[in-house]
Amino acid sequence: MSGRTSGAAGLRAISDLHVTHEENRSVVRDLRPEHPDDWLLVAGDVGERFTDIEWALRLLRDRFAEVIWAPGNHELWTIPDDPCRARGEAKYLALVEMCRALGVHTPEDPWPVWHGEGGPLAVAPLFVLYDYSFRRPAGLSREAAMKRAHEAGVVCTDEFLLHPDPHPTREDWCAARVAVTEARLEAADPGLPLVLVNHFPLVPDPTDILRHPEFAQWCGTRRTVDWHRRHRVAAVVYGHLHVPRTTWYDGVPFQEVSLGYPREWRRRPGGPAAPHTVRFAADVRGARA
Repeated sequence: MSGRTSGAAGLRAISDLHVTHEENRSVVRDLRPEHPDDWLLVAGDVGERFTDIEWALRLLRDRFAEVIWAPGNHELWTIPDDPCRARGEAKYLALVEMCRALGVHTPEDPWPVWHGEGGPLAVAPLFVLYDYSFRRPAGLSREAAMKRAHEAGVVCTDEFLLHPDPHPTREDWCAARVAVTEARLEAADPGLPLVLVNHFPLVPDPTDILRHPEFAQWCGTRRTVDWHRRHRVAAVVYGHLHVPRTTWYDGVPFQEVSLGYPREWRRRPGGPAAPHTVRFAADVRGARA
C-alpha cells in the first residue's frame, strides 16, 4: 500500500491493525512508506498474540525509518492459546523488551525528536490505560454504567483477558501510569512541541460518536483531559474507536487513525486506508516559524 515517494518525509500514523485477521495481515504486508525517511506511529492494538505483534512491528520497522509504538488493550490480553503467559504489567514489559530488540520506540524510552516537515517535535508514545470515567451519559455512577453495559450486551473483553497484575484493579494500574506519564510531561522541554501518541483518546468527546455509548467507559480517563492544554502539544494521535477522523479541541488536532476490523474498513470508500499523515496545530507551527 502506497510505496510511492512523496515530496517530503512525514510523520505517518496508524492503529488497530488487528493482524489476527488474515485480511488485516495482508493489509500490513502491503504497507509501505511514502518517503524513505517516513516515521510510523503505531497507536496500539497490533494484535493479541505475542508472535503476531512481533511479526507486524518487525515488518514495519524494516520499512519505515523509525517506528514508535504505544500499546493498546489487545496487546495486553493474556489469551489461552498464546505461549506467552505473562499477565498485566509483566506482559507490558515483555512487549517493551521485544520492541527494544527490534529498534521500536516505546513509552519507556526517551522520546525521539522529529526534525522533518513541521519539526522539531518530540514524539511521545503514552501508556495510560483507562479507569471507567468516560461514562455515557455523564453523571452515571461506575456501578450504573457497568450495569447498563451488561444489560445492553456491550462489555469489553478486557474484563476477562486484560489482567492488572500486580495492581489490584485496572483503575489502579491506570492511576499509576498517569502519575508516571504526568511526571515525564512536566519534565519535558517546554520549548519543544509534543506529538502525543496514545491508544485511547485523551478527552471523552470523541466517544460521542460511538454506536454503543455504554462502551465509552473502556475508552480513557478524565485524568488526561487537560494534557493538550497544559503542555505544548502540536497533535494527538489515537485509535481504539475504529472511527478514523480528525477533530479539534482547543486548537489541537486529535487524529483517530485506526485500520479496524475487515468488516469495518470494507464499508469505507476506497477500502483500507494507508497510514494517516499527522497534522499539527497551527499556532504551534507558527510559533516555530
